[in-house]
Amino acid sequence: MKALVLPGEAEPAGRARRDARGGTAIALLSRENRSVAEGLARSASITFADAGKTTAGFADWLACRGRAHRFRVDRIPLADLDGWEFAPDTGNLVHRSGRFFTVEGLHVTRDEWPFQEWQQPIIKQPEIGILGLLTKEFDGVLHFLMQAKMEPGNTNLLQLSPTVQATRSNYTRAHKGADVKYIDYFIRPSARRQTLADSLQSEHGSWFFRKSNRNMIIKTDEDVPHDDDFCWLTLGQIGELLHADNVVNMDARTVLACAPVRYDEPGALWSDTQLLSRFTGERARHEVRAERIPLKDVAGWKRSDTSIDHDSGGYFSVVALSVAAGNREVTGWSQPLFEIHGLGVTAFVTRSFGGVPHLLAHARVEGGFLDTVELGPTVQCTPDNYRNLPSHDLPPFLDLVLNADPSRIRYQAVHSEEGGRFLNAQSRYLFVEADETQAPTEPPPGYLWATPGQLTSLTRHGHYVNVQARTLLAVLNSGCVRL
Repeated sequence: MKALVLPGEAEPAGRARRDARGGTAIALLSRENRSVAEGLARSASITFADAGKTTAGFADWLACRGRAHRFRVDRIPLADLDGWEFAPDTGNLVHRSGRFFTVEGLHVTRDEWPFQEWQQPIIKQPEIGILGLLTKEFDGVLHFLMQAKMEPGNTNLLQLSPTVQATRSNYTRAHKGADVKYIDYFIRPSARRQTLADSLQSEHGSWFFRKSNRNMIIKTDEDVPHDDDFCWLTLGQIGELLHADNVVNMDARTVLACAPVRYDEPGALWSDTQLLSRFTGERARHEVRAERIPLKDVAGWKRSDTSIDHDSGGYFSVVALSVAAGNREVTGWSQPLFEIHGLGVTAFVTRSFGGVPHLLAHARVEGGFLDTVELGPTVQCTPDNYRNLPSHDLPPFLDLVLNADPSRIRYQAVHSEEGGRFLNAQSRYLFVEADETQAPTEPPPGYLWATPGQLTSLTRHGHYVNVQARTLLAVLNSGCVRL
């Protein structure tokens, strides 16, 4: 009797059962593959030193890749953007191909103080891109294929990205450029490839309108072609690099957050059902209206020859760049970017309940979210944007994070946000330990205690955990921090 094996699975697992007609025996698969989590844990335990290497050696390799190609980024007037124009009817900044993205206006009204209504430029990019990590075992240890990738918005240009980081326009070659390397591993099924993670995740809800990317981790046992701009690293090695400023880019961090890592958690302050119920309650109680409007009608913003700026000079500006990058699919182009003003602060406040670490998540409302609210870090803001507000209108827990005793800071590093759309967007990421007086067991409305395992399990689904929280989950998933 022939067994039926589902596509993409090398071997059936579980108990074979006859179908209703008594014919073919169907091999039922286990709902969870524990060997994947075990492989990730082993990979997280292997550092550069364990592999007989040094982090300094990696830094030399990354610098070498920077010298191997020509990179140049220049500011230009908005009128000099090649292939871009302000649409006559709306004033929206659009590409002549109708692809890629547009800069439009957004009008947001919400039910919470201090910001209840505002207008702003927003990036509308409806197509879904792929952020993909290819993995393979070497000597029984799982390795991740990482790319030295230039992004024009990065402060240091070259950072470590996923194997594939491509919009649909990129990998369908709408720009008429070269093929995206390794893309076939993520878009063409094969019996020799196993999906470890695959979910649609949001990007920055303050700057993107309902943007999603497909976050994927694929394991293969095939021979993978070598490319000089790529290197194989263990999860532990990536974790070491996450301690350095501006090395591992945002797209790599969000995919790592989706890795099906298992946490040894005997329990939680709230059960999974209670946590989801509280989160659903937060989604249900907020009234948010986000309406796209013509860019020319956005109030409180002014356009000059070189930028679009807020009247206060704060928040961000829309600017234009001319870019040259010798190792990209297209080696030269120009594009608009959002230039972010001020260093952000992004932090999880942590406590231990019953010996189990917990993170204080904030059910955040952002104008560009698909579903009103996502779980973010305890603090996520640019303090400069609040400098004129009274103390009672500052974000909760901001003072706790900014004035934390160094002995309570479990992790901190400066990381860049998405360098393909944002210029000089950086945030200081932290884990800060607190006590009952600083972060009570029953937190203020809108805040939820969750374990790292609970939040990681939510990344299997889309639009539950925001991109900033996923950066901090990537730090935990890589094993480089113990709370």
